Amino acid sequence: MRSLSYVRAKTVREATQAFASAGDGARYIAGGTTLYDLMKLGVERPAHLIDIASLEGADRIDTGGDVLFFGAGALMADVAEDEVVRRDYPVLAESLSKAASQQLRNMATVGGNLLQRTRCPYFRNGAIGAYPCNKREPGSGCPAVGGLDRGQAVLGVSNACTAVSPGDWPVALTAMDATIEIGGPSGTRSVPVSAFYRLPGDTPHLEFAIEAGEIVTGISVPKTEAGKNSTYLKVRDRESYAFALASAAVALAMDGDHVRQAHIALGGVATRPWRAREAEALLNGRSIDRETTLAAGKAAFADARAGKHNAFKIELGARTLADAIMIAGRKTQ
Repeated sequence: MRSLSYVRAKTVREATQAFASAGDGARYIAGGTTLYDLMKLGVERPAHLIDIASLEGADRIDTGGDVLFFGAGALMADVAEDEVVRRDYPVLAESLSKAASQQLRNMATVGGNLLQRTRCPYFRNGAIGAYPCNKREPGSGCPAVGGLDRGQAVLGVSNACTAVSPGDWPVALTAMDATIEIGGPSGTRSVPVSAFYRLPGDTPHLEFAIEAGEIVTGISVPKTEAGKNSTYLKVRDRESYAFALASAAVALAMDGDHVRQAHIALGGVATRPWRAREAEALLNGRSIDRETTLAAGKAAFADARAGKHNAFKIELGARTLADAIMIAGRKTQ
């Protein structure tokens, strides 16, 4: 049995000091719904746990200011059920309510959800030595390339990694131009969500723009009229308890029947939450009809790179996006 120490921090300063004192093998824990899972699989083997679930103000939800602000310790269920979020920013509420199960949403935090790691079977089931994985052990190889890749990414892939970024909430935040607040030993800094997730390239083990000892402390989302005309559509093998094969977060600012500004991000098909700029550009200034939305879907996947078994994701992703645009467009009527 491995020994394990545990402390509970009340402030970011306490937490970062405890992390620095613990040395190698320290991990932060909040809801624990991801870390415990990875510990059971042997992917994570921490020697020290620092509980940050009770940091002062960590569960704050503030929808009254110039931006929506969610403390990193706010529960997924609480944010999804917030009246303002549900009414004015359905893309955010839907991305949370369609994730995991109600029991997990009652425990998991919105900050921890940002750091959720891939469900690639080679990453998660190879810790016992059955499979190598560049994300788990840099330079060891990627058997998913040319292997069982039905669930792998078709956008943002590299020869070193094709693992899908698994989250729903990060996709919605990417569409809404959110900013991630990060606290650490040197103070607080802010990172656009678009820069928070790294492409795998040759270093797939470097997944997030966060340094050792730093903590996600909050999430800010600009208030925008596009929020009301928004949706999160998720397609999966079964209706619940499953991760996306393809998903789309869409928010539309409209001038009458025409799109003034489209905000689009994709999930389930890429190695990070994927901003579909080509689809946005195609929609801007045009009215919404089936032909236009399908063209936007195809534009979003123009640079897709399929493996042996996941080429279906290109057509599925394009049609999922087209459907999401139609749903968001109907909310303007």
